[in-house]
Amino acid sequence: MPAALRDAYRTVLPGAGAAQGPLPPLLLALTVVTGLVDAFSYLTLGHVFVANMTGNVVFLALTLGGAPGFSLGASLLALAAFVAGAFAGGLLVHRVRRHRGWVLLAAVLLEAVLVLGALATARLSATPFPTPERQLLIILLGLAMGLQNAVARALAVPDLTTTVLTLTITGIAADSRAAGGAGSRIGRRLLSAAAMFVGVLAGALALRHGANAVPLLLAGLLLLATGLGTGAAVRRADRTGAAWAQRR
Repeated sequence: MPAALRDAYRTVLPGAGAAQGPLPPLLLALTVVTGLVDAFSYLTLGHVFVANMTGNVVFLALTLGGAPGFSLGASLLALAAFVAGAFAGGLLVHRVRRHRGWVLLAAVLLEAVLVLGALATARLSATPFPTPERQLLIILLGLAMGLQNAVARALAVPDLTTTVLTLTITGIAADSRAAGGAGSRIGRRLLSAAAMFVGVLAGALALRHGANAVPLLLAGLLLLATGLGTGAAVRRADRTGAAWAQRR
């Protein structure tokens, strides 16, 4: 089996003794969630990202430079909500004294509550969203994405940040055998980029052919499924004392 396929297979189906345990496929699922949520926010909330803060910084600069089509208030609100969510994620990481699986489980459940709250807001709102509802959606989703990013950062699974792909794509090229590198983790890196792509594509198609709330419904269902998977992994780790679960 080629190295890239072997790496991808081990990422999606890690063995019992894998160093990161079940974290890689769980984080891939959260990467799909990111794509769904950012597709929804960009296409329905006024050209703003709730997960990709690099994009919001660019939008802020473009707005200040006089470029049309962007909202200074929406970008600032998304940044503020994301920072608040990341702060909450930091509190969770530093105060939950159990293993990494418990940290991820708590984060996924909290994120699911926020995304499902956004789903309810979207379902009950007129279309296009009035300003108060649009601002509430940015806050709820920004909090969720900030929380997710803080926890993914703390888990520190290589090449699975769930949001930022710039370094991941750089690694695909810079560490390739053609460039003189070892070609390590190329399968995982490609899967990370593909997960984001699939999430954004699914979100865009859902918005085009369905109601505005469909991407959030898909994200909420995926978060609940991820929570169930994480819960099962936590129970196994508690029973077996798995090394992957130990806080680092």
